[in-house]
Amino acid sequence: MNKIKLVLFTSLVLLGLIFVYFVTYNFVEPKGYDFMVKHALTEKLPFHNKQVYGSDDIVLVVIDAKAAERYRWPWKRELYCKIFDYLREYTKAEVVVFDSIISNTDNSDSDKKFFNSISKMDNLVTGFLPSVRGWEDEKSGEAYDKKFIKYSINAEDKTTSIPYFYSSVIPFPKSYLDSVKHSGAVSMFPGFINGSFASYAMDEIFRTHEYFLKYKGRVYPSIALETFLLKHSKPQAVITNSYIEFPELDYKIKQKTTDYRSVVPLRFYKLKDGYTHTMVPALDIMDSYDRIKSGKKPITDPAFFDGKIVVIGANVPAGAGLNDNKNTPIISNHPGVDIQATAIDNIINNDFLKVAPHGFNILITLFGMLLIYCIIRLNDLFKSITLSIFIIAGYIAIAALCFYFASVINVITPPVMFVVTMLIGYTHKFILENRSKEKVKSAMGKYMSEDVMKRVISNIDNLGLGGKKATVTVLFSDIRGFTSMSENMSAQQVSEILNEYFTEMEPIITKYNGIINKFIGDAVMAIFGEPIQDKNHAANAVRCGYEMLVRVKELQQKWAEEGKPKIEIGIGINTGEVFVGNIGSINRMEYTVIGDTVNLASRLESYNKVYKTKMLISASTYETTRSFVDVIKISDVEIRGKSHKMDIYEVLKVTD
Repeated sequence: MNKIKLVLFTSLVLLGLIFVYFVTYNFVEPKGYDFMVKHALTEKLPFHNKQVYGSDDIVLVVIDAKAAERYRWPWKRELYCKIFDYLREYTKAEVVVFDSIISNTDNSDSDKKFFNSISKMDNLVTGFLPSVRGWEDEKSGEAYDKKFIKYSINAEDKTTSIPYFYSSVIPFPKSYLDSVKHSGAVSMFPGFINGSFASYAMDEIFRTHEYFLKYKGRVYPSIALETFLLKHSKPQAVITNSYIEFPELDYKIKQKTTDYRSVVPLRFYKLKDGYTHTMVPALDIMDSYDRIKSGKKPITDPAFFDGKIVVIGANVPAGAGLNDNKNTPIISNHPGVDIQATAIDNIINNDFLKVAPHGFNILITLFGMLLIYCIIRLNDLFKSITLSIFIIAGYIAIAALCFYFASVINVITPPVMFVVTMLIGYTHKFILENRSKEKVKSAMGKYMSEDVMKRVISNIDNLGLGGKKATVTVLFSDIRGFTSMSENMSAQQVSEILNEYFTEMEPIITKYNGIINKFIGDAVMAIFGEPIQDKNHAANAVRCGYEMLVRVKELQQKWAEEGKPKIEIGIGINTGEVFVGNIGSINRMEYTVIGDTVNLASRLESYNKVYKTKMLISASTYETTRSFVDVIKISDVEIRGKSHKMDIYEVLKVTD
């Protein structure tokens, strides 16, 4: 039965730990990740010269609220031409990225100018958007896919767990499709890099980037990956479940495969004026283009963009219809164009986070839990709590330091599991200690009265020598002629008879609120009235003594049948004032009673031999019990140690 309880208890504990781990890991851990990204990853300390702000080689050209105010939205497409023509005609920008989706046209002159402008740009990368919805017209969809293939990349696909999830793409207008030479996906998904389905379903924080996707048997790049490929003259890629590799460049990106895609955690940078990269307002570029055409000095020097990657996008209030902002670990409402620039920055400069495998995090968590449990089991409360807190605080500090060096380990889950382990450890220790105490109490109860033991335990912090005066009744019982009887018996036989005799007497004494103070060879000394408070202690002592005699008489027949010697006992009872408390030395003490009352009870027991009686009580005891005992008075008895004679009484019968 105990084994079944142990198995059930262990199973419940394990299930509880798994539940806490699952909830913490999927719903709380992402918040810890965000905190560390914002406060540790993007900080710079004197001892490490790391990149904090976005690369100077990436510049944002942002259509902001002022641009939307000057030129009412939706813009005529020819307004974009000023930006593209400025970059194409007057700068030596390495790559121009247009973070936008063009899905319609009105075939106006403005659109024709726009398409004509971008058709002249060999270094332009635009965005497309994949969709999980199939084509409404399969034939037209197939025709479009044949043209769209030009945006796929030269990749050896070795993936085994990433399905062809997307069913279509948001189509470009024909003129736009013909004009754009390079394109990449601009889709972004919220979620946690190491999270399960729960994170993706409930978390609206954007932390990762999907550098490629699989569509209709081909591999297509994100807008960031296409920028990287264009910068490096379109090298071949080898894609596995764990890596995107470019053998020609000796370059590899580690990725994590989810249910239907493969993602890489974004390494965010420090914000400055709302962006992590240098931002130039689109109006400055447009006005600079007009000023150059009119022979004036531009607001923004074209040489500023030479050799740089320029990312064009919008960041205006939602009401203007251009809002593309997302929530990220470093800021709410983070401009989407800056997030795309971050993904480009990461891959261009090989500046990625190093994420510890999930198995490693589990091992660290289990090791810490085991360490804390051992500390709790092997140390006292203060030391174990101190060491456990030190371990938890130390782990959090190490996690922060890891983030500072762009390495990711779990931040919240291990400390939570450590705290849970502390609770389980202290609960288990409490149960074990209580069980041990119960065993000790049970063992002590065989050596001393349970009531004395309770008194000791209740005053455990104030144990000391001393006591008080109290009126009690003391009972002595002794086996008649036991010394001569034991001479003809082996030690084992003697112990068997004594053990059986004491086993029968103890419940009777306890029944009448008495405590066995000690066993003295074959004698028993019992106290009534202390420590169990009982105003009828004298009456109970006499009733107890009489029942002991009755029980011995019953045992005599049993012992005779077993061939054991006949045993007779004598009982002496006295009531009076005693000193009750702890007697002995500082290091060893005994709870007992001392005084003339005790001595007299002992003398009365021994006088049973003289008067051939079985139970003698003193006059003080008789005064309290005379209403229910039949006695024979023995007058003028000389008691050793007493200066005057006393009356004592033989108890013949106890009535109801």
